[in-house]
Amino acid sequence: MSTTLAQSAKIRWGILSTAKIGRTKVIPALQSSTHNDVIAICSRDAQSARKAANELGIARAYGSYEELLADPDIDAIYNPLPNHLHVDWSIKALQAGKHILCEKPLGLNADDAQRLLDAAKAHPHLNAMEAFMYRFHPRWQAAKALIDSGRIGKLLTLHSHFSYNNRESENIRNHADMGGGALMDIGCYCISLSRWLFNAEPTQVVGQITPYEDYEVDCFVSGILEFDQGSATFTASTKIEPHQYMEAYGEKGSILLPVPFNPISDSATEIHIKHNGENEIIAIDSSDHYREMVDAFARSIINKELVPTPLTDAINNMRVIDSVFASAAEGRWVEL
Repeated sequence: MSTTLAQSAKIRWGILSTAKIGRTKVIPALQSSTHNDVIAICSRDAQSARKAANELGIARAYGSYEELLADPDIDAIYNPLPNHLHVDWSIKALQAGKHILCEKPLGLNADDAQRLLDAAKAHPHLNAMEAFMYRFHPRWQAAKALIDSGRIGKLLTLHSHFSYNNRESENIRNHADMGGGALMDIGCYCISLSRWLFNAEPTQVVGQITPYEDYEVDCFVSGILEFDQGSATFTASTKIEPHQYMEAYGEKGSILLPVPFNPISDSATEIHIKHNGENEIIAIDSSDHYREMVDAFARSIINKELVPTPLTDAINNMRVIDSVFASAAEGRWVEL
């Protein structure tokens, strides 16, 4: 780590592409955070890079990904490229000596994602993490603490739903070769939270994909994840009315999170609890989970600590995604 970084306790970021999630969510979070500065952005088109840099107040704009990675003043890279480019360019970032925060899902499948884990092991002085922002929101932290403490008794089952309606033919989420589809884009959240709340990996899964005419990707997927302690069910769709929620049920009550995955940044949120026949609402102060995530990642770099969420968690999530795909294709339960 450079002397300048050590003195300022600021991580200097380069943004790999002008993807919408970077421009609208992550870059503003980095710029308003405690431990981060955004100093450069790139695109395969220099004009697009300069336009984004001007709009976002970023000093440097590069007309290629390679130029960004070669900048010696950049400490960390945020990678919001399409899913099929996550692993290769994240590995190149590590090889260029940069820490890497890569958008979810980490790769196209578990084997693909494993390549990044292997590369990260070869660069132990660099931090690498999947950008699953939801876990960093104080509401999710509080909900998990409530479940772990036994507030609703032993967790037995949970259901999550995440949907939106995107019928744009050119959108990367509607292209199979780019890793599009409902399961990869939003079903991954449902799988991740299920594993996290149960503090375990599923023993077997079953999945169902409903075909949509004229679309090559999965547009509606549902699944069941069986754990030793209980089960989790989910539905995810990119072709129905936008909606999302998560409800967890225990022996003594339940916890409901409305809009659990992308609440409005810096807005108050709620946890709804039913316990022994009584209803309770816990108010959670406003927070931007993207900002919480990037500051947590920055602190791990500055303090030379392990990242908050290890890449092994991302690999395990990809294994479940792979198994849901296999189950839907073969019409059977798949053991993990």
